[in-house]
Amino acid sequence: MRFEQRMYAHIKFLGLMAELYENEFEDFFHRLMCSRYPDFVDVRTAGRLGDRSADGLSLHSRKLYACYGPQTVDPYEIKKKLTKDLSGAAEKRSGEFDTFVFVHNDRRGVHPVVASLLAEARDSMPSLQFEQMGSRRLWQECMQLPLMAAEDVLRCEIPIKDTTFGVGMEDLAPLLKQLQDIRAESNPLMSLPDVPVEKLDFNRIEGADREDLLRGMRQSYLVDAFYAGTRSALEHDEVAEGFRLYYQQVRRDYSDADDVLWQLKMYFLGNAQPRPKVLRAALVVLAHFFERCDIFETPPAGWQPGIGLSA
Repeated sequence: MRFEQRMYAHIKFLGLMAELYENEFEDFFHRLMCSRYPDFVDVRTAGRLGDRSADGLSLHSRKLYACYGPQTVDPYEIKKKLTKDLSGAAEKRSGEFDTFVFVHNDRRGVHPVVASLLAEARDSMPSLQFEQMGSRRLWQECMQLPLMAAEDVLRCEIPIKDTTFGVGMEDLAPLLKQLQDIRAESNPLMSLPDVPVEKLDFNRIEGADREDLLRGMRQSYLVDAFYAGTRSALEHDEVAEGFRLYYQQVRRDYSDADDVLWQLKMYFLGNAQPRPKVLRAALVVLAHFFERCDIFETPPAGWQPGIGLSA
């Protein structure tokens, strides 16, 4: 897929992950793995026999998959489910697998309780390997599929031609609207806060991009005010995490800072030319997450320009 297609597919994938629970999540997992691996067996329940503690098996890699996609993440319910599936698989499918894979729909990662349980299982069952598969690994598997297979898994057409796509994270749309409305009311001549000039130098952000970020920093406090007034701190962190993960993906593909900033703008503005007011609001958002150190690299302690090191 081209970059624009991957972006479009990622938006659709995130939408699915926000809506799929229980059996629907398991159906998505089966659809993905059957498209990805010819040796994957999507195990269904069969009356009293059930599924014999396996939601899927990889015949050649000898992996057993246990799926859990609750609507509300409860670490102790997950622990109960994982313990039941693991003991059931060891009893009913002994000799059929070498690796136990716990598949979940928690977009924020593995809960600490679950991570500890997997570590304990590894120590108590040294003959087995243990893995987890969450939204990041599911997305990586999606991106290995041919275009038509990815469309089938995501249940949508992925346009071949250039498409004007929308917001990468829906939370940013009302935020941008609010910034547009209140930006004119703030003082554009207010003094800058402590600007991380070293970080700009370290990441080789120069010229117009540097000036844009510095202007955005004058009003980046508006982002904090927005989340403090109407949103939870967790939602703020989730948006920041989305920026951080996407920045890491872009950084692997682009080395120049101006290309990276361009891709980050496209992340939530799309690839259409925005109105000047919208673009100014977007620069405030970028400056905010730049200052928070969610995007771009932080220089090491004691770093100064001209010593031969950069991001």
